Amino acid sequence: MSNMAQYYPPNGGGYIPPKNHNLLVPLIASVVLFLLAIGFGAWAFMERQDYKDNSDQKAAAAAQETKAATQAEEAAKYAEEAKSPLKTFVGPSDFGSVTIQYPKTWSAYVQEGSETPLNGYFHPNVVPDVEQETSVFALRVEIVEESYDQVLGEFTAASEQGEVTVAPYKLPKVSSVVGSRIDGQVAQDKRGSMVLFPLRNVTLKVWTETDQYLTDFNDIILPNLTFSP
Repeated sequence: MSNMAQYYPPNGGGYIPPKNHNLLVPLIASVVLFLLAIGFGAWAFMERQDYKDNSDQKAAAAAQETKAATQAEEAAKYAEEAKSPLKTFVGPSDFGSVTIQYPKTWSAYVQEGSETPLNGYFHPNVVPDVEQETSVFALRVEIVEESYDQVLGEFTAASEQGEVTVAPYKLPKVSSVVGSRIDGQVAQDKRGSMVLFPLRNVTLKVWTETDQYLTDFNDIILPNLTFSP
């Protein structure tokens, strides 16, 4: 006779076999693992989609930055090319025939024989109002009927206060004349660079009133500036 226990309910019902717990546990584990797998798959998909979206956005942003940089580079190159060939201005022969070469994209307004033998204003496109004290010019050229030492002396106080630096300077095309280069506050509320040269019994002043055009001043104006001592 079998030793397996048998259970008969008290109300005399039929035989009820015992529950097999050994099958229930693996079933629950399988369901849990299945749900975890589904959750992990969904998480992985969302992460991948998020990465793809972010990657697309980063790629688009990088492409836009590259395009903007290329456009800026091309615009700068075009602006430089547009400056050539240079225009030429020649001052009165009685005062050294000062010759200025400047970008063709600039305009000039020059006064001669008024309060000064030469008073020139140069600026890209349109020359600002020359009567307005707040106007800032890319280039100024002036011959003043004062001695070189007197004009240079006007910057002594500013040099001592550290507002400007003063150093000897020669033009590449007029190496026989030693003048001065002044960098810093060349005029009231205007920072730039200026060169001064003794010119017979007067003084030649050439300067830019803003650092914005300092490259043009150094690379175009000064290398081509000439006068007859």
